[in-house]
Amino acid sequence: MKKIYIDGMSCEHCTAHIREALEALDGVGRVLEVSLSGKYALIEGSASDDALTAVIEEEGYDVIRIE
Repeated sequence: MKKIYIDGMSCEHCTAHIREALEALDGVGRVLEVSLSGKYALIEGSASDDALTAVIEEEGYDVIRIE
């Protein structure tokens, strides 16, 4: 499981865009949660940190860190 801290989300549409982008990425098994208030996404899968960062940044958001 990975927790991705994301900057730039301001509404539920933002969380939906991030969820859709992550779900389409190879190596992401499940998107468990995208939290607007917590500013993070929680995923299961084997996608690399670089791939996760790239797909989120393509949507216009910034990845702060991945745990």
